[in-house]
Amino acid sequence: MSTYFPKEGEIARKWFVVDATGQPLGRLASRVARILMGKENPKYTPFIDTGDHVVVINAEQVKITGMKADQKVYHRYTGYPGGLRSEDLKKRLVRKPELVIEQAVSRMLPKNKLGKQMFTKLKVYKGDKHPHEAQKPEVKVFA
Repeated sequence: MSTYFPKEGEIARKWFVVDATGQPLGRLASRVARILMGKENPKYTPFIDTGDHVVVINAEQVKITGMKADQKVYHRYTGYPGGLRSEDLKKRLVRKPELVIEQAVSRMLPKNKLGKQMFTKLKVYKGDKHPHEAQKPEVKVFA
């Protein structure tokens, strides 16, 4: 017996809309990452991108549990001496809530070329409006 591998033309990608209102950040990110990787798809193959597109709306209404809003800090380095920049989660949620969800999901994807390809199928928006109505996305509800 040989193992079945889906061909490029056989992979039918769907579009899903996920509402982040009241959802815990980590659980939302892990569920979205599973869809992007294709683990929800019966044709899942670890080394082939079989995932679907995901549109996350209402990013500013994601739920932060515990003390993370005050204690979690995002760091980035500019490349210059003394160039470590820090920002806590509460300020980042006000300034750019899309970035919080994007970083949480991207860090749950594989750290290689395939993971970068999967990440391009994620779209995150601040409000409930998005420009992907032409793709006729299905509403994905996480229980």
